[in-house]
Amino acid sequence: MGKPKILVIYYSTYGHVQTIAQAEMRGLLKSGKVDAELYQFAETLPGDVLEKMHAPPRDASVPEITPEILAEADGFLVGFPTRFGVAPAQVKAFFDSTGSLWSKGALLGKPMGLFFSTASQHGGQESTAFSFLPHLVHHGLIYVSLGTPSPYMFETDAIVGGSPWGGGVIAGSDGSLLPTYKEIEIAEIQGDKFAEIASKLAAPDQDLSKTAAATSEKPTEATAATSEKPAEVASVTPTSASPVKARGRMLQIVDKFKNLFKS
Repeated sequence: MGKPKILVIYYSTYGHVQTIAQAEMRGLLKSGKVDAELYQFAETLPGDVLEKMHAPPRDASVPEITPEILAEADGFLVGFPTRFGVAPAQVKAFFDSTGSLWSKGALLGKPMGLFFSTASQHGGQESTAFSFLPHLVHHGLIYVSLGTPSPYMFETDAIVGGSPWGGGVIAGSDGSLLPTYKEIEIAEIQGDKFAEIASKLAAPDQDLSKTAAATSEKPTEATAATSEKPAEVASVTPTSASPVKARGRMLQIVDKFKNLFKS
């Protein structure tokens, strides 16, 4: 089995989030535990509006994400600027197009982390991530928070973007503040930590299947007593999105989390 594939996907109007996305990529690749690819969300604003906003041209070397590409990956780090404490329309428009993935449970159990940009220290460094969680919940994605792994996150003598919800940058009301080395380092740490968790969640399930087989071979006395006359149950053929299959997959994820915290 190859390394898990992690996608770093961003939307950036003035380049701040793109810089943090590149730092997330470095953190992922530095870990050596995952493969990583960089994508961006499609722009939905017309060119004349972007011109009036003085937005620089988009980086044409970064491909745009599609639902099909999303389904092929094992995990995601997603970044975007805040719009009054919530994700911008470009990001929401993309997730509105993922209904086919939802119907098939294509993202169920895959990890996702978030990073963001705000104009000010209190402009949404936490609410932007918090308000995005329903997208994860409905897809069955596992939210991987950042925590506080960097001493920079405890500083009070300088403004530093990022929070336990994810990496971040504070751009200033006019966008003139560039990402600092502290914010970039926090993003690299997030990428590294995310790779560690994603690699464990994507590990093969052989051990789980062996455990299940061993358990079924040696029933307890109580099980044996009640299994002498098994009840007749109507045969059910689950579909790809059935609750039966989804429950089995979630039980595997729970076992993986147990092993994750033991290691």
